[in-house]
Amino acid sequence: MKPAVTLLRSPHASVPYIPMAKPEDTGTCAEKLEQAHQAVLREYPKMHSMLIARRGRLIWERYYGEGHAARLNDLRSATKSVTSLLAGIATGRGEMPEPDVPVIEVLGKHVPHLHSEQLPEITLRHLLTMTSGFVWKTGKRLGEPLIHKFHRSRRWASFALGLPIVPENIGTFQYRSPDSHLISMMLTESTRRDAFAYAMEHLFTPLGIQHAAWLPSPEGHSMGHIGLHLTSRDMAKIGLCLLDGGRYAGRQVIPAGWLDQALAAQTAGYPAYGDYGFQFWTGTMSRQPFSVAHGHGGQQILLLPKLSAAIVFTAKSRTSHWKHPRKLVEQYIIPAMADG
Repeated sequence: MKPAVTLLRSPHASVPYIPMAKPEDTGTCAEKLEQAHQAVLREYPKMHSMLIARRGRLIWERYYGEGHAARLNDLRSATKSVTSLLAGIATGRGEMPEPDVPVIEVLGKHVPHLHSEQLPEITLRHLLTMTSGFVWKTGKRLGEPLIHKFHRSRRWASFALGLPIVPENIGTFQYRSPDSHLISMMLTESTRRDAFAYAMEHLFTPLGIQHAAWLPSPEGHSMGHIGLHLTSRDMAKIGLCLLDGGRYAGRQVIPAGWLDQALAAQTAGYPAYGDYGFQFWTGTMSRQPFSVAHGHGGQQILLLPKLSAAIVFTAKSRTSHWKHPRKLVEQYIIPAMADG
């Protein structure tokens, strides 16, 4: 029998560079961060990594279980946030229409014969904020019972664009993964490049990200809602870029105006997760404003702008039961920065 083929290899030699410092160099209490580390060991058996970057440098890095610095982490739905960033870059470069363009103006050739008569009303902004009104089902922990049917379909575009639309729900938030995939498709139709190729040129390379993977749909588009794999350090680089208004190493990578919208509340979300921007959750914890790219299992790039901090969590992604890392942030990490 032939050995199983590993699709995503993570050689230990592929450890990305990131500027580093000691916690105390940024006014952060190392003792409290150590307490967070000990809490992970006790209470988070599925955690793979916890990284903290502050004031432009990585100040804390711990790996657990199968985690290591070169591991490609499955971001799950945190992929959605990166899809939004790419849309912002493409819009800023004039390669993609502004958010209020109707979706069918870009994806017209993908619209199935049977579709809702309200489809012409749906814009890119509706997709970015998940307020499109497409019929969908969403569970309390963001579970999506229809997602497997979507994934099994051979034509994801027709499936997503052919969903019924409830007119009175247009403009109302509902967590819905096909909306995010349609953004990726709009990027491809506008730029003639899939999201992964576009990211490598305009986002990943400027951030020094070389070791990555992004899975495609059956039609060859990069999945807009899941499928991106990055190392923990490279996730931290994205966080640092966002904290600096889209700049990294002195270069404007993401338009600051786009981030002003993406990281701010555009619509009421869900109380357990926060309000919603452009594919980012946003809210307040322990009196600190936050924005977060969040994926199933606890994959997160969490921004605490007033503390100039980005926190990365990765964990086992294919699991039905997992523990949210928010307690670690509120009980240990924020106090380490407030008191350090």
